[in-house]
Amino acid sequence: MSGLKKLISEIFFPPDFTCDICGIETFGTNICNSCLKTISFNDGNVCPVCGRKTTRPEICIECKARAPLFVKAVSPLVYDGGTLKLIAKYKNGGAYLKEHFADLITAKLEYFPKFDCIVYVPMTKKAERKREYNQAKILAESISKRINVPVIKNALIKTKDTAEQKSLSFKERKQNLSNCFKVEKHAELKDKDVLLVDDVFTTGATAEAITEKLLKAGVKHVYFATVASVEYKPHIKNEKDR
Repeated sequence: MSGLKKLISEIFFPPDFTCDICGIETFGTNICNSCLKTISFNDGNVCPVCGRKTTRPEICIECKARAPLFVKAVSPLVYDGGTLKLIAKYKNGGAYLKEHFADLITAKLEYFPKFDCIVYVPMTKKAERKREYNQAKILAESISKRINVPVIKNALIKTKDTAEQKSLSFKERKQNLSNCFKVEKHAELKDKDVLLVDDVFTTGATAEAITEKLLKAGVKHVYFATVASVEYKPHIKNEKDR
């Protein structure tokens, strides 16, 4: 959908008149009562490092085994159920959802120490032209307006498109992202505490790849915030694995 068509669509069909998940008329809310039940809010037990939902309020086994390079991560939603549809809509024309997501993330930022600036996960120019916007960038800008912390635009660039990562393990994703990101604004980032913004946290490979680049560029600490993260589910070995 072109930018003009999107604008016309939002003028005549405002986002708060229909459910963003199922599309039925709601007249005043963005999500109907039925679909609201399909959204899991990440407000229970979470890993204090990666911020993912856990069964107990303690550091998850993955973070114990491989401490992330970022200091801490937060996400207001669990990446399942209706949230999957919301994120898909956000990436495919529903740019207005950035405002709702920014509200949710901003409420979670109280768990972070003060940081100096915000950066976002980049897309290649080709991918951004195809989507017509970078969902991480516009989310970062919306958060910036709420907390009065500047976004350093184009602090990072993505040098090449990568293969689909949904079915890949952390190790495979890390290899897929090897030498994929580059820091551009070294002077503006040096000795700063930085908030990195993206839409979804799955294995953490993207955050790790970017955090590594930022730290090498002289950033002091990196904090990570996303709209949603996958629930941490420890692998339970069966008899054949033992």
